Amino acid sequence: MTEQALLSAEDLHLNFGETKALDGASLHVRAGEVVALMGPSGSGKSTLLHCLAGILSPEAGQVSYAGRDLTAMSDSERSTLRRGEFGFVFQFGQLVPELTCLENVALPLRLSGTGRREAHRIAGEWLDRLEVGDVAQKRPGQASGGQGQRVAVARALVAQPRVVFADEPTGALDSLNGELVMKLFIAAAKETGAAVVLVTHEARVAAWSDREAVVRDGRVREQEFVR
Repeated sequence: MTEQALLSAEDLHLNFGETKALDGASLHVRAGEVVALMGPSGSGKSTLLHCLAGILSPEAGQVSYAGRDLTAMSDSERSTLRRGEFGFVFQFGQLVPELTCLENVALPLRLSGTGRREAHRIAGEWLDRLEVGDVAQKRPGQASGGQGQRVAVARALVAQPRVVFADEPTGALDSLNGELVMKLFIAAAKETGAAVVLVTHEARVAAWSDREAVVRDGRVREQEFVR
């Protein structure tokens, strides 16, 4: 699988004080596939995701993206990569409360230099695609939890990244809203061709993935799904 991988982690090690967060973790993600990272709390799932995204740097091992060594990049190079080619969905959305939902979704485009009118036009299309066009002019605090998370998904996908990292994206939602978010999220990601790395402890969320990787004690066991 390594030769076909868009994003790879090889033998990652990372400690937080005396705690081993990653202990030889390896993972390979192909372009366009959805991989669910499963495992108990404290197993290293989120730490692995943060290393794959270049947010954390492992103490040993290598992370490669599209043939480039993330672990050898400077902080500014990794920031540029995250802004342009990676998208992020977090458990609580982390939308900017002072901005409208439309402005939140347009933000990645504006940061990359897109003009305001064009950025808002594209953002509006993405809000409609995620079925939350009616909250465009509302601030995140005026939207429901499910609506806010769909706005966060729109923001993650608006710049058409090659990889989207999602850390417990439905963890704060009830089952009905969680199901709707995942349905729209995965459909939109598949349409754009984005790979998705999904951290979850819920089997119903992992069921949306193409493949599951179980993280235990800082190590990974990859499992192919037959669909």
